[in-house]
Amino acid sequence: MSAVRKGEPKLHATLQGIRILVLGGDQREIEMVRCLADLGSRIYTVGHLPYPAYSNVTRTESLGRIPEALPEIDVIIAPMSHTDQSGHLRAVPEKGVTIRIDDELLQRFPARTPLFIGMARPVVREVAERHSIQVIETAEDDEIAILNSIPTAEGAIQIAMEELPITLHNSRSIVLGFGRCGLTLARMLQGLGARVRVIARNPAQLARAMEMGLDTADLPDLGEMVRAADVVFNTVPALLLTGEILQQMPRSTLIVDIASAPGGVDYAAATDLGVKAILALGLPGKVAPVTAGSILGRCLPRMILKALSRTDLPAKS
Repeated sequence: MSAVRKGEPKLHATLQGIRILVLGGDQREIEMVRCLADLGSRIYTVGHLPYPAYSNVTRTESLGRIPEALPEIDVIIAPMSHTDQSGHLRAVPEKGVTIRIDDELLQRFPARTPLFIGMARPVVREVAERHSIQVIETAEDDEIAILNSIPTAEGAIQIAMEELPITLHNSRSIVLGFGRCGLTLARMLQGLGARVRVIARNPAQLARAMEMGLDTADLPDLGEMVRAADVVFNTVPALLLTGEILQQMPRSTLIVDIASAPGGVDYAAATDLGVKAILALGLPGKVAPVTAGSILGRCLPRMILKALSRTDLPAKS
């Protein structure tokens, strides 16, 4: 195990002896592996390059076709970027390696084994249920989501700065949705001097926006509000920016859509109308992967220990 790296706080060995299998990922998961290794866990990676500074990280070069190809493990961690519709991981650090979460893989693990993944598609949930594997969506954890809202907001603002011919200062900026990401984004835009208007359907969220000194509007007023917008940041994973709404926008308005796929914009209509709309997925992993990986390394130990303590799950039939 390596020593604590320069400039980082000392970590407590809360995961001492816990065996973790890490399947693929991107730079976030690479940083996460280092953090979890510093906590004393025994880590096996698939699709990663070696970690020479960490004696407790073992590279498993192939999943193989027999159970003996895998070590005994307590926890499985799949990427925040999750899988495609067929269960294949969307990101693997080592080029040329493909990993699929399927029956062949999950049948090898004991019932109740926790599987952490950013978002579980139906194919992953179905195969996990067949083998009594716990599925925990890391992207839905409040602590992770709130901390990830920081690089997400910074990335959205970066895109707007690069695409707009005007400053965000004094711009007419709409934040659509006021959840974890929307609140952080609105606060950052306010700090830059933008004229921020929050549009949401939740009265409590609108009340919070008013308390922060932001302009607000109800969702039914969206069409009227976009007529004077320089930029619209969408955080709502539902089709709210329809063709009818887009027709009311100035053609110079920029849309930055940070909602989960497929986003909240009618992209075909935006193209036809000449409105630039950018679907910006996975911003934490793109704009600040080391920070995003450190967030996982900070939050996952709590989640791992909680999952391993559960006794209310069925045994594998």
